[in-house]
Amino acid sequence: MLRHPGVCFGDVMDGDPAGMNISQQSSSVEVNEDMETKSESEHQPSKNALIDISFCGSTPLLWKVSDMKRCRSAGVIGALVGSLARQPRQNVRLGRPLELLQEEALLLEETSSAAASLQPQDCGDEKHSEAVRQYEAGLESSYKEQRALALEDKKTVLRRIMNEKQNSERVSDLHKQEETMVFESHGTDDSGNAIRDRLKALDQAFRFPWSAMAVQLCTARAGFSHCPEERSFHSTDWSMPRDERLNTRLCVYRDLRNKGFYLTSAGKFGGDFLVYPGDPLRFHAHFIALCNSMDEELHLCDILAIARLGSNVKKTVLLCSPRSLSESVEGDVVYSSLQWSSMV
Repeated sequence: MLRHPGVCFGDVMDGDPAGMNISQQSSSVEVNEDMETKSESEHQPSKNALIDISFCGSTPLLWKVSDMKRCRSAGVIGALVGSLARQPRQNVRLGRPLELLQEEALLLEETSSAAASLQPQDCGDEKHSEAVRQYEAGLESSYKEQRALALEDKKTVLRRIMNEKQNSERVSDLHKQEETMVFESHGTDDSGNAIRDRLKALDQAFRFPWSAMAVQLCTARAGFSHCPEERSFHSTDWSMPRDERLNTRLCVYRDLRNKGFYLTSAGKFGGDFLVYPGDPLRFHAHFIALCNSMDEELHLCDILAIARLGSNVKKTVLLCSPRSLSESVEGDVVYSSLQWSSMV
């Protein structure tokens, strides 16, 4: 046991993080069984369907609710980053898309559960110009059709008003009301003639602005599971840089997920991952994981700062170091626990 003033270094263990006791692992198993039962009761896509991951730069995103449910049942949490349509000017309640950690996306790709969205390739200037012409021709055809429908609706409204006025005139004539009423009747007849003249000139005077045209947005997509060609080509190049730092984080993330823990980002706690014994909706995080390679040097002040921070938020700090980045073997990560004891 190595001691330093104010910091207590736990025993180094191979495979299991220090302090992760049996009760926490059993609670993780219960949560997993609970989630599996819930996922089976809900309507889910076929098991062979791939999760469609879109990219904004190097950031993986999920847009479909079905993909989010499948990720959640697999223990991948992510974070909602979109605004709600009815409450766009707030950031308390967020909606789609679901932003994934790069390690989460890579783990899904390794298990053949997800595939990157295929980006449209450059088809050349000639084909692009032809596609633009077809699109503009479709808009022009849609505009003419919508203008004809709007003109017919306008005529229908004017005819209805004119018929109502004619009916009111007939009622007034039948009752033979006073001279003032007759005068009003003639006034109504003049307004009826004005409506009739307006109806005749409507074909030439009608204006339907281009901005009033409704445009169809084709948002329904079949996805990978419905297209065998795209499914066979799911191993596309991911737009995420694979450096040593990302590989280190991925090894730690994979090892902790295989042990049944749930992980989210720990940026606000100064670490790499927050480690939960079960679903984050039901448990608080117990650990702050820092991922470092075996030969990486850590400044003592940084260790003291993160250990003190972990003590203030009632979490144990874990130093996680994979032995090898090339092979994925369970228990191939070394964990060291840090807890702030006192100044001696």
